[in-house]
Amino acid sequence: MGKHTQAYFVGGVSALGGFLFGFDTGLMSSILVMDTWKAYFHTPGSVGVGVITSLLTAGCFVGSLCGGYLADKFSRKRTIMIACVVFSLGAAIQCGSRNRAMLICGRFIAGLGVGVLSMTVPVYQSEIAPSHIRGRLVSLQQWAITWGLLVAFWIDYGCHFIKSNASWRIPIGLQIVPAAILFTSMIFLPYSPRWLVDHDRFDEAQQVLARLRAGGDTNDPEVHQELEDIKEAVRIERETAVRSYLELLRFPIRRRVILGVVIQALQQLTGINVIMYFAPSLFEQSGLTGNNASLLAQGVNGVINMLATIPAILYIDRWGRRKTVIIGSIGCAITYFVQAVATGATQHKTTNADGSLNLNLPQGVSHLVIAMVYLFVISFAMSWGPIGWIYPSEIFPMHIRSKANSITTAANWLFNFVIGLVAPILMKRITWGLDLIFAIFMFAAIVIIYLFYPETKNRSLEDMEIIFTGSVWAHKDVKRINEYDNANANGLAEKETSV
Repeated sequence: MGKHTQAYFVGGVSALGGFLFGFDTGLMSSILVMDTWKAYFHTPGSVGVGVITSLLTAGCFVGSLCGGYLADKFSRKRTIMIACVVFSLGAAIQCGSRNRAMLICGRFIAGLGVGVLSMTVPVYQSEIAPSHIRGRLVSLQQWAITWGLLVAFWIDYGCHFIKSNASWRIPIGLQIVPAAILFTSMIFLPYSPRWLVDHDRFDEAQQVLARLRAGGDTNDPEVHQELEDIKEAVRIERETAVRSYLELLRFPIRRRVILGVVIQALQQLTGINVIMYFAPSLFEQSGLTGNNASLLAQGVNGVINMLATIPAILYIDRWGRRKTVIIGSIGCAITYFVQAVATGATQHKTTNADGSLNLNLPQGVSHLVIAMVYLFVISFAMSWGPIGWIYPSEIFPMHIRSKANSITTAANWLFNFVIGLVAPILMKRITWGLDLIFAIFMFAAIVIIYLFYPETKNRSLEDMEIIFTGSVWAHKDVKRINEYDNANANGLAEKETSV
């Protein structure tokens, strides 16, 4: 870590915002199959389950849209703190739920907090990070999500042995703990230096940069240079300041907004949250009988997800965004296709006494399906998981970064909401057909990324103007960008020689 220890620390602590979403997702995936929860809420059908799970993401959609305004006005730091309070309120309502309406209301309120955090945390991380480790730092958001899932899976596994309503109330109430830790920690973390410059607080920005880059040395040349670069970028951006969301649809920003929206939508069209929300049900359909077996398999799923994210954190700034996500898409598509073919060829559907579906797969096919789920999670965790958050957070100019990221993040939650709402119904009605649909989306993603998405690794946030002023066909624009890099390198070499 070296001189960037402070940047890693700040990025890691703020990543607790991702932990909250992962924790909630992990909790609900296992709570949905708890007998005590089913009995208390009168065994919701597939539509009821879809509404209960997706109302959190509906709140996330609204929260992410509000987050852009809040982050610009009150700062990234304070906005994260506000979101923690809102999330805790929603968690408390869920924990004390007396009926289904109260549970849904609590989930929507918690979603407001998660939505604001999901938009603000990556922006905050990208703005405090040096360019050569920005991808790694923003990846901590996704790694925190996987840790939230992992912790929640095993808490649920332990609590499901409790034969009372405490089995689901305790895990839901525990969500307040990480929210309180994040709120308290943010009191001691710095403001974004780029936000400070945008509000003409130059001395504070210099002190923050010195803390993050040079161990507190405000006279460090790199600190002075970065501060001047940010000032110049902000000055230029103010000349074309975005004062309304409609201006995001105008040239030349429109292209980046579309790319940000599409990559966030494609992250959800991987089907990852179908796996994370409904994996215990999928495992039961595939032949794992009893809550213990399905919850244990989900716990293993959480461990795999967390561990598979580590290579992306370490090497994402070396691998690059394009190559990583294309390879990940190939892996996701293959696992879905194998699962669809194996299930479609061997399933024999019957309905259990509680209304759940059993595919009656042969034991070998059942094991194959579970293996494909795990391989899919590995493919996603090493690619789409982190890059879905990294790419939108780094491609926009400072003056519109919050507004633009609120739109791209809202797209993520909108698709998450729709998929969460319809997935339980489709899982029951078309079974393997849902796997085939997701496989098609992943094959399409490979083409889309190759054609339209420029590489952004190791670029400063102020450098993105050069990357996105060329052809919309990214695969044809590589030569121009290489020429710019060569000219830039020659210019630096001449400068050093003259010195």
